Amino acid sequence: MKAVVSLNSGSSSIKFSLFAIGEDGGLQSSAGGKIEKIGIAPALRARSVDGETLLEREWPDGAALSHADLLGDLFAWASDHPLRNREIIAIGHRVVHGGPVFAAPRLVDAALIDELDALSPLAPLHQPHNLAAVRAISKLVPELPQVACFDTAFHHDKPALASRFALPRALHDQGIRRYGFHGLSYEYVARRLAELDPELASGKVIVAHLGNGASLCAMEGGHSVDTTMGFTALDGLMMGTRCGSLDPGVVLHLQTLMGMSASGIEDLLYRKSGLLGVSGISSDMRSLAESQAPHAEEAMALFAWRIVREAGALTSSLGGLDGIVFTAGIGENDAGMRSRICRGLEWLGLEIDELANAGDGPLVSQPDSRVKAYVIPTDEERMIALHTLNVLGADL
Repeated sequence: MKAVVSLNSGSSSIKFSLFAIGEDGGLQSSAGGKIEKIGIAPALRARSVDGETLLEREWPDGAALSHADLLGDLFAWASDHPLRNREIIAIGHRVVHGGPVFAAPRLVDAALIDELDALSPLAPLHQPHNLAAVRAISKLVPELPQVACFDTAFHHDKPALASRFALPRALHDQGIRRYGFHGLSYEYVARRLAELDPELASGKVIVAHLGNGASLCAMEGGHSVDTTMGFTALDGLMMGTRCGSLDPGVVLHLQTLMGMSASGIEDLLYRKSGLLGVSGISSDMRSLAESQAPHAEEAMALFAWRIVREAGALTSSLGGLDGIVFTAGIGENDAGMRSRICRGLEWLGLEIDELANAGDGPLVSQPDSRVKAYVIPTDEERMIALHTLNVLGADL
């Protein structure tokens, strides 16, 4: 049976999923897993769709192992595993930045890699690692087609004004503009919402992708109208370790009056701020919810307040609101945080059903709530696999 693999390669982890292609062209999840702690003590775990552990391996002394080394071990295992009856015909990759040009998935070739590499300064913490996996696969199995799927593409057709900063036009023309991210997640959720509630999906909806990275997307008719992330994945909401929207004067102050270097400021804003910075305890919402420390409560309250504030702004961009959808790790699993946010949006006509919110969903608003609230698990890996099949088209 033919299959495609979705890869999401980050700085310290690689997520992977295997999808078998049915006779009807549909995708069936077969297995998935993660290589984590890359650069420290890598660990590889793979499980079947039923939760059976297929592989567990650790490299306690493997700090020097690269993405390519670890992907080589993964491919070596896959070639001699009971799932080997799956013929892998292509690999799809999450690529964070497509810049102003790439508005749809693309088949990878050397020229495309060079063009995407040139965009690395726009996403320095993500793009190089995305491309490291592409290059590694090219060396391991050069004949295997690869498809780049861009996190920015979903937002590519949003209104022109929503992409502009109030900077000189020449800078906009050089690519300094608001792009938006988490597009693969938003695209998947938009599809699922259309299946669950077609009427709502055709209206004005805010999707809240809330995880360690977090953003909101205003959609109308399933298309992006506005979003909280901008030039980089640092903008917008408060996140696990990222500050979100910040007065640029703070950066100037840190640099000119406090003597911080560019790399030091980057480290502060990306890795030491957000929930971690405010709480001084953890970037993990679960740890904060279990803590009795007042700073933990302040961090959670600020996280919710920022979301409510930005949701109000996006409602203005939409000209009204018919529904909100929660997704990703916090959005899908933290009923308490969903309740905080929905209570903050009661002025819009959103009435949460606390009993439904504590259950399995997907609808968590009151039956007569003017604004509906859903919980829809995201599946970026499946979206990548679907795009990969579409790009291959007649070559299947």
